[in-house]
Amino acid sequence: MIARRSTLLKAAIFATGFSGVVAEYILSTLATYFLGDSIFQWVMIISLMLFSMGLGSRISKVFNQHLLKWFLLVEFALSLLVSFAPLLVYTMSAYSTSYESLIYILSIGIGMLIGMEVPLVVRINNEFEELKYNISGILENDYYGSLLGGVFFAFIGLPFLGLMYTPFVLGLVNLLVALLLIVSLKKVMSAADKKLLIPSGGAILIVLVVGLVITKPIILYGEQAKYKDKVVFTEQTPYQRIVITQWKDDYWLYLNGNQQLSTRDEIMYHEPLIHPALTLHPHPENVLVLGGGDGCAAREILKYPTVKNIKLVDLDPAMTELAKTNPILTGLNQNSLSDDRVTVINTDGYQFIQKDTSFYDAIFIDLPDPRTVELGRLYSYEFYRSCYRLLRPQGVIVTQAASPYFATRAFKCIVKTMEEAGFNTVPLHNQVVTMGEWGWSLGQKQSPYEDLKGTLQRLEFDVDTKWIDHEAMQLVTSFGKGIYVGNTDSVEVNRIHNPVLYKYYLKGNWDLY
Repeated sequence: MIARRSTLLKAAIFATGFSGVVAEYILSTLATYFLGDSIFQWVMIISLMLFSMGLGSRISKVFNQHLLKWFLLVEFALSLLVSFAPLLVYTMSAYSTSYESLIYILSIGIGMLIGMEVPLVVRINNEFEELKYNISGILENDYYGSLLGGVFFAFIGLPFLGLMYTPFVLGLVNLLVALLLIVSLKKVMSAADKKLLIPSGGAILIVLVVGLVITKPIILYGEQAKYKDKVVFTEQTPYQRIVITQWKDDYWLYLNGNQQLSTRDEIMYHEPLIHPALTLHPHPENVLVLGGGDGCAAREILKYPTVKNIKLVDLDPAMTELAKTNPILTGLNQNSLSDDRVTVINTDGYQFIQKDTSFYDAIFIDLPDPRTVELGRLYSYEFYRSCYRLLRPQGVIVTQAASPYFATRAFKCIVKTMEEAGFNTVPLHNQVVTMGEWGWSLGQKQSPYEDLKGTLQRLEFDVDTKWIDHEAMQLVTSFGKGIYVGNTDSVEVNRIHNPVLYKYYLKGNWDLY
């Protein structure tokens, strides 16, 4: 009987280890989605929760009697708090901008409750096992449960259940642990404890079932409040939150809350990205696109009859599959990703470039803004040197480079980093109505032209375009006198070991005015 009770407690701590680590990952993902800068948010949330677990462990020593009851009450509280944490954040986001504080408060609260679990179970199990077996057995099962929780979150929770239903799985795990212990150990519990715990467990089970039913409309309501237009599509992938909104006959694509394109004016972005480079090149055949999972860049590249092969490398298979199947995107990209000349590869762009042995006439980098360290790798000197290696003589490269006006230092940093990597570069810009003034950096390898900017200004386009032409190239390549406001001469090259770009981007341009 004693061995059985000890085994039950270890099974309980295995389950709580599982749910505890997934709770950390859920809150970190929530913070990333709502607040951005994924590395910073994951570091802060997990560190804050670990600190709070320490506080919870310290607080647990005030409980001197009825330890099993207090452990079960902790499990009940975790069931409720973990299950409803995303709902609380999404609901607050519909009415207030204070959801950042709420996310951190929830992290502290959940962390403290998790921190109480192990000390309480150790003390309960002390009646059944010698100390050295007690401590090692409890911690062993807690750590094993954490591993399973991480695997669950990565492969099942986030990709399939998402932030809607994964929290309720955790809540049910905590609740079932508590109910199993109540049933199995009721003989050693006092009548008063049973009178409190059994009805409480039943009530919480009902609350979780109701929450499971209402979570989808509440989260969709909270998400809708983030966007001014009607949300017509949402999907949570292991990498990002994809949202499409509609206003009249136009659609907007958002990734993690950041606009990627609008059907109203995406040509103002994609035509300057593609056509100057491919018209500059004498005979483009093999093209590499990094990012561009919406398929619009590929649509423009396919207009060139000399192009034989396009490799499109995008991290998220859900995004490229959406671009192949969703009527909104297939209508926009003209089924470009289903063209026989296009090969879609779902992998990390930086790793792909390091390992690739093919050679290209043009490389297009159509990735999100460098707002984080991990995105900054794809705008680094090391990355551009790898691109340089893969380009044939006279090969061209273009990267989107954020706004030259609102992120001037970041824009200048990208251009300077490409120059450091050996490219003859020309910065470009255009007014994209729904996104503001946008910029690109075009580079050419071993350029035979003394004046690359002048050559670009003389370009004539033989393919069908909706906006860009010879006259537009005078505007795209011209910045006037005021582009680099203030002192930007001190801007450094962005390197892997010195990732300055994301700092420039996040700081913006406001202090220069």
